[in-house]
Amino acid sequence: MTAPTPIDPEKVAIALAYEEGAGEAPRVVAKGRGAVAEKIIALGEEHGVVIQGSPVLAAALSKVELDESIPEELFKAVAEVIAFVLRAKGRR
Repeated sequence: MTAPTPIDPEKVAIALAYEEGAGEAPRVVAKGRGAVAEKIIALGEEHGVVIQGSPVLAAALSKVELDESIPEELFKAVAEVIAFVLRAKGRR
């Protein structure tokens, strides 16, 4: 029997919702640290969500309230994540 992987209490996970063509900025729909972050990531993986590791961006987005749009100063960084997700899904 192997020991479970320890949970990193500093790990941060942020889930964004974005509807292409809707004309609205992405929104923060889930966020958490430690065990909550692990659960967010696990649920994303279960549902086929593309996951990208970006600790600096996650830290910045962790300051955004739930169901709030991302601030303008993070548009470029989040646009790069969206481009990554679209490429991963085979879309441009």
